[in-house]
Amino acid sequence: MAKKEKIYLTQESYAQYTERLKFLQEVARPQVIEEIKEARNQGDLSENAEYDSARDKQAAIENEILEIQHILENYEIIKAASSATVHLGSTVDIISLNDDKISKIIIVGSLDADPFSGKISNTSPLARALIGRKVEDVVEVEAPKKYKIKILSIK
Repeated sequence: MAKKEKIYLTQESYAQYTERLKFLQEVARPQVIEEIKEARNQGDLSENAEYDSARDKQAAIENEILEIQHILENYEIIKAASSATVHLGSTVDIISLNDDKISKIIIVGSLDADPFSGKISNTSPLARALIGRKVEDVVEVEAPKKYKIKILSIK
């Protein structure tokens, strides 16, 4: 049997997935079942666009429920712990040695990644280069165009 890969989530995103699952199961699913019943009562199902639409909506809801259930069965909460080395959950201040630009990044699981707000996936080239490193380390990032950064601080 294949080993299931952990899905790393922040506490906030875990709460969002839990809330979304509850909504889908308790509100959206019963609503679409009612829509299907109403469409069925309109007669000929072969030419009933409302029925087809409700069935498509039901399929989308069921797929999303399965997806969220999979996430919640395989998640691990990222624990923010101070450490001398970079790890999943670390907030890291870095400086690019190419242009002296300082950035603050947070290393999160891939489902929580949002590069525009400084949250990068633990599987990204930058995060992979940083994990296990210490303050003052100079790191070369393996990207299509390699670049070097220096770690200023780790929180």
